[in-house]
Amino acid sequence: MNTKQFKYPLILLFIVGLILTYCGFVASLNGKTEVMMSEQPPFFVSQCSSHSSPASLDRNGKLNIAVWNIYKQKKLNWQPVLTDLTQNNDLVLLQEAKLNLTFQQYLEENKFHVVMAKGFRLMNVPMGVMNVSTQAANEACAYQTTEPLIRFAKSTLVSRYPLSTREQLLVINLHGINFDVRLTSFEAQFKQILSKVTAHRGPVILAGDFNTWRDGRLDIVKQLAHGLRLEEAQYKVDFRKRVFGLPLDHLYYRGLRLVSANSDQTTASDHNPIQTQFELLQ
Repeated sequence: MNTKQFKYPLILLFIVGLILTYCGFVASLNGKTEVMMSEQPPFFVSQCSSHSSPASLDRNGKLNIAVWNIYKQKKLNWQPVLTDLTQNNDLVLLQEAKLNLTFQQYLEENKFHVVMAKGFRLMNVPMGVMNVSTQAANEACAYQTTEPLIRFAKSTLVSRYPLSTREQLLVINLHGINFDVRLTSFEAQFKQILSKVTAHRGPVILAGDFNTWRDGRLDIVKQLAHGLRLEEAQYKVDFRKRVFGLPLDHLYYRGLRLVSANSDQTTASDHNPIQTQFELLQ
């Protein structure tokens, strides 16, 4: 009997078994879609959370917002840069935030208001997108989109903040998936927030590291933004990270007046932060 007749099916079964084991393991790391809206444990309890927050996020009609992929706090100088961003902005939108003990202590010591959408946990440490603000959000919901190849989840955070105009600011903090040849999952990730923006009757911010490193990805974002009547910030200084000449980080807005937008260089991450100044429309 030819042993080769048994060899190749066994190898195939072994490979399939490895793939299924890997997918199951990663799915356990992704876990349920959860949002953190409390600075005290337990941090993650449900997909959506809310509480009353009467204090306005803006300062007499002025609103500063920053966006930064913090690179899991791998660089030694992330703390002073983040401190500078939080001191100069009312709201900081982070991607690749790693909620380890060091970061928890930093957030607690500085008494920030924090909401976070978990993408996955690694060594029981949550990773995902996070909003750090001077005032608390009224509500927040988390969403996950699984990377088609590596199966790890990227997160999207949808939250609302009270404004002095008695409106609410809708904020979408999104970290775009990377490994998607056909872009069906990438497009679906952005379409998750369509109904939220369409139904909202106040100012809107859509921002984050969108991973728009190819024209097809950027086209999807631009078409969605156009359909939702969102404008993209135009930068006087623009050192946003680029891959193949295309910027990865973006900020789109609606119902606000943009005063200024800049992206300055830093060595505290592999991305340079965006900083913007807005005024509320009366």
